[in-house]
Amino acid sequence: MPTSYPEQYFPILLQAILGCLVAGALVGLAFLIGKRVKNRVKDIPYECGVNPIGTAKERFSVKFYLVAMIFILFDIEAIFLYPWAVVYRELKLFAFFEMFVFVVLILAGFFYIWKKGVLDWAQEEWNYRASAWDKDAKPRSSETVGAGR
Repeated sequence: MPTSYPEQYFPILLQAILGCLVAGALVGLAFLIGKRVKNRVKDIPYECGVNPIGTAKERFSVKFYLVAMIFILFDIEAIFLYPWAVVYRELKLFAFFEMFVFVVLILAGFFYIWKKGVLDWAQEEWNYRASAWDKDAKPRSSETVGAGR
């Protein structure tokens, strides 16, 4: 067991140095071995396989941002589980009930936003696909071929 301050942090320092060396080696090898192709296609921004058309100021649905914020919120709340796991043995049953209440409140919030439809940000497409299989469903005016002509 390490006793001095430098002995305690030496493994962390060694791991950080090794991580930097591996990252530098991988970047260096990619630079040395990789192809360098300069053309018009390589110079355009990559948009997840979609051709970049229009301006960068297009509007997105608010539900997209709600889902992103809720993801961050639940992700941050999950971080609170780590300190609890560290002190669980010391606090015993008290820690269990405290975390039980915490998880129940998080799940209550999750089910609330689920029932409100915040997570259904592609609901219109889902309704369209579901109605396509239902032969008795009447098409919406936007689905009718030649509507508005």
